[in-house]
Amino acid sequence: MSFKNILFCLILLVVASCGSKKTVVKPSKKKVVKVVEKEPVKLPSVDEKKHVKELKDKKENLNKYTLEYIEKFAPIAVKKMHTHKIPASITLAQGVLESGSGRSELAMKSNNHFGIKCHTNWTGESVTHDDDEKGECFRKYEYPETSYEDHSAFLTQRKRYEFLFSYSTKDYKKWARGLKDAGYATDPKYPEKLIKIIEDYQLHEFDNIKEKDFKYAKIDEKIDEKLEENIDKTSFYEVQKGDTLYSISKRFMISVEDLKDRNNLKDNTISIGQILKIK
Repeated sequence: MSFKNILFCLILLVVASCGSKKTVVKPSKKKVVKVVEKEPVKLPSVDEKKHVKELKDKKENLNKYTLEYIEKFAPIAVKKMHTHKIPASITLAQGVLESGSGRSELAMKSNNHFGIKCHTNWTGESVTHDDDEKGECFRKYEYPETSYEDHSAFLTQRKRYEFLFSYSTKDYKKWARGLKDAGYATDPKYPEKLIKIIEDYQLHEFDNIKEKDFKYAKIDEKIDEKLEENIDKTSFYEVQKGDTLYSISKRFMISVEDLKDRNNLKDNTISIGQILKIK
């Protein structure tokens, strides 16, 4: 065998040896971990039905789907105002605008009323939807109320929105323009659109509802709805921030198991604002 042939064979052996050590790395699929959502509870009235009726009496050509949306979601917008200090009018107007009053394609297929994208920390279910780019990833919820909570978290947990919370919850115009300044929306007319919705549907009236009135209404409504008349209201307790079933049981000298039995609780999970029967 000639020197050239020997050299050629050696090269082939080296190439074959290198090739056998290579491994094929397949792209891993993102694991979907079901996000457990709390079942929405019935919130107290914020006179949303009266508000809508008066609008119908005073104004013509108002969008019937927007009126229905206000009647359904005004209470949760007020609740988020008291919890997170975001004007109820702003939250409600954003919901109307960004979900097409709950009738947009994204809202209908995912209960996502604020166009909240997946981002890197989302492990729950998702849908694809064309937005700034084609086929973007958006969060999918079991309940639209969860999208309201995520919307509040989006604003309260990002530093670029921090300055907004120096504004009064009654200054919806400043909030609307501040959202644009913070880069919330790419639409240059976004503030004007929010302000128009707020003023057309007088959503700023919901900014005037005080927390103490909201809480008392909640307790009254829960009792009137579920229990007999003239019952002693001291028999109930509204869950506060930091409460656990154990701490509540100690406060009222009742066992955790009794608390669970009286309130039909399957586990120890409770939420802020929940009404518990304690006697």
